[in-house]
Amino acid sequence: MFRIKEKRILAPATKLFVVDAPLVASKVEPGQFVVLRINEQGERIPLTVADFNREAGELTLIFQEVGKTTRHLGTLEAGEAILDVVGPLGKPTHIDDFGAAACVGGGIGVAPVYPIARALKAKGNRVVSIIGARSKDLLIMESEMTAVSDEIHVTTDDGTYGEKAFVTQVLERLISEGQRFGFAIGIGPVPMMKAFAGVTGKHGVPAKVSLNPIMVDGTGMCGVCRVSVGGKTRFACVDGPEFDAAEVDFGLLVARQAIYCDEEKSSLEAFEKTRCGGCSK
Repeated sequence: MFRIKEKRILAPATKLFVVDAPLVASKVEPGQFVVLRINEQGERIPLTVADFNREAGELTLIFQEVGKTTRHLGTLEAGEAILDVVGPLGKPTHIDDFGAAACVGGGIGVAPVYPIARALKAKGNRVVSIIGARSKDLLIMESEMTAVSDEIHVTTDDGTYGEKAFVTQVLERLISEGQRFGFAIGIGPVPMMKAFAGVTGKHGVPAKVSLNPIMVDGTGMCGVCRVSVGGKTRFACVDGPEFDAAEVDFGLLVARQAIYCDEEKSSLEAFEKTRCGGCSK
């Protein structure tokens, strides 16, 4: 059992847990993830680690309530426990001195970008971060990203905070103005990552994206998380989750993510009905 030591609400439907997981915390690196299961009846879901404290034996997990399991997870409180937290899984981000690095996060994707930006900064890179959300109330981790960045740009789709733009538009502008990056990482919704790949590919910037396909065991055995990268099948759980942005087949990724939409909707509806005692809402 993994005790929740702290719970915070970062934005509507976005929550942060600090979890007691000393063995995982002792090994995890930026870019890696864990697979958790709330209880014996629960499904296994992957969450990228947003932060870790090796001395305290803690993991920070940030998630958005979008389906039955994340909605259930969000009902837990500090002091309660999660049955399974398995990890660290996947390959860590390759951290090197690239000179200058662009760290681009959209929505909930800002959370996994943060430890990567921090590690790149510690390695000696000039870190330029671009973070965004649909609106001001959905923006997360601005202060944390500012602390590990030499330059930061904040955007919102609706212009309620920062610059009214997409994060990829700001990246395009910075490159066009003469900024040069030896490495770029982009994490967020699939359309954002696809646009990120387009910008970095056009300008020849070495770039990675962290993919979030449907996943079950996280060890490469089930094959559910397969993606197409460079025309070859790869498993996000063991070959990734990061891949060269220019080689990802984003169309196939979107199609595979939508396979179980009807089942996911039914599961969430059943969960909400149980929570409200059989009501229709």
